[in-house]
Amino acid sequence: MEKIKMTTPLVEMDGDEMTRIIWQMVKDELLTPYIDLSTEYYDLSLKNRDDSDDQITIEAAKANMKYGVSVKCATITSNKDRMKEYNLKHLTKSPNGTIRSMLDGTVFRAPILVKGIRPVVRNWMKPITIARHAYGDVYKNTEMRIEGPGKAEIIFTAADGTETRQTVFDFKGPGVFMGMYNLDASIESFARACFSYALSVKQDLWFGAKDTISKTYDGEFKNIFARIYEEEFKDLFKEAGITYFYTLIDDIVARLMKTDGGFVLALKNYDGDVQSDMLSSAFGSLAMMTSVLVSPHGYFEYEAAHGTVQRHYYKHLKGEQTSTNSVATIFAWTGALRKRGELDGNTALVDFAGKLEQAVIATVESGKMTGDLARITELPNVEVMTTEGFIKAIRATLDTMM
Repeated sequence: MEKIKMTTPLVEMDGDEMTRIIWQMVKDELLTPYIDLSTEYYDLSLKNRDDSDDQITIEAAKANMKYGVSVKCATITSNKDRMKEYNLKHLTKSPNGTIRSMLDGTVFRAPILVKGIRPVVRNWMKPITIARHAYGDVYKNTEMRIEGPGKAEIIFTAADGTETRQTVFDFKGPGVFMGMYNLDASIESFARACFSYALSVKQDLWFGAKDTISKTYDGEFKNIFARIYEEEFKDLFKEAGITYFYTLIDDIVARLMKTDGGFVLALKNYDGDVQSDMLSSAFGSLAMMTSVLVSPHGYFEYEAAHGTVQRHYYKHLKGEQTSTNSVATIFAWTGALRKRGELDGNTALVDFAGKLEQAVIATVESGKMTGDLARITELPNVEVMTTEGFIKAIRATLDTMM
């Protein structure tokens, strides 16, 4: 079979640990046999980011701006334990946070549904899509350790030199404090992305924050969403037969347990991070979720939304067999390839992405799956496969489709 040609490269961001191993397996077994794969490669492994003083992350984000579409492997965000383990020079910030702050936009995450795996919340009959703001907040915070008594302040110096200051806290002893920010322009693009996405899928949109406590910060999110809805989307939502409403984040969590799904849930950056992991796990597995950053500037970044599967990686290093779920990694690639094909008018690439996704779902529904899914499936007589064996089984299914 003649390989599918690509006219524009993807930006490829490699990662860490077990997901890095899977990344190469997916390329070798499921991509390069069928596609003349063209990528601009960036190694975002933890040690490489440390060695480059995180410049490799910045260069990868710039490349995403140049080519429009990227695909990213899971990466480690360093802490003190990782700093010691990898002999790092310094702690680096979240690479996802760095990339998202440069690209701006909204992360849309949705569960990958397969027959035989029912959500833990039994009344969830339809998927719930998380729309997560991808700019600022705690991911770009400035924080400080306080060693003794003193006054912590927030000071804003305007362009004309005038100052506004507020006391955060009068410390009587050691502690910590933090400052973070956001921009009206970014919140507005987040709101428009959420409303537009809900219209495209004809699903209700919920938005949750905590404006009763954070009256200015979260209040700004609430007010901007309300204004844009009234001015730009209210009539469109009415025509589509869908609704928008705002409520507190704690009320959102309570409502989630009672709904049957089938809506878009818009959340701030950290709230979206936490809730997307909860939802993906409740729908089946952290590895059964799609994730794409949609930037208002026309950039797209597809990623595996889970971690680097550290425990399996240590087993792999000992030469032991692992059964690691590669579905989210595969769907990150298919999402990026589909978008690249759509932007380039490359129908063969778009069709291939769809077939590969169908092959993944068909393989799982045939009873061949990794251990995390085997533990929760309702299918009888399943075959628990190794990491590599599962990917090879998908290839066998894909070959029948090609």
